[in-house]
Amino acid sequence: MRALFDPPEPRRVSPGEYPAWEQALALLNRDLRVTLPRLEPLQLLALPSYDADEPENVYVAMANGEWHGNHLDPNSQDSLASALASVADAAQETVMELLWQAWPLCPEHGLGMHPKEDAEERLSWWCAGARLRRGPAHVHAAVGALDASGTSIRTRS
Repeated sequence: MRALFDPPEPRRVSPGEYPAWEQALALLNRDLRVTLPRLEPLQLLALPSYDADEPENVYVAMANGEWHGNHLDPNSQDSLASALASVADAAQETVMELLWQAWPLCPEHGLGMHPKEDAEERLSWWCAGARLRRGPAHVHAAVGALDASGTSIRTRS
């Protein structure tokens, strides 16, 4: 029996519980697998609320159950674009804080990239590094489309 002030125990989310977040995490794990192959896939971890009337909070965690940062926004499950944006932010925060390194890195500039949504609600990894004759920053690849060399799977010849 849990004492009144004991922290709730986290649990691994079962397949099918949060389909939009699971689909988004699968895309993020593709990028993780090719950019940091030594890591096991990230997972969704649920933590019951302290208040019985509140829903559980879901986090993006390392395979060992550690996570860092805020829980996923429950409203982000409404569309894959929203789910992907929320999961990408959480995954990036967990990986960077627990490994103490930027992730993913732009292979052209060595800078950490950030998820950025375009007008069509597509999420891409964006780099702040300058490119010759192309402006001060660039979209590197769609989230889920990085390959082992750090280039975009969709733009390779």
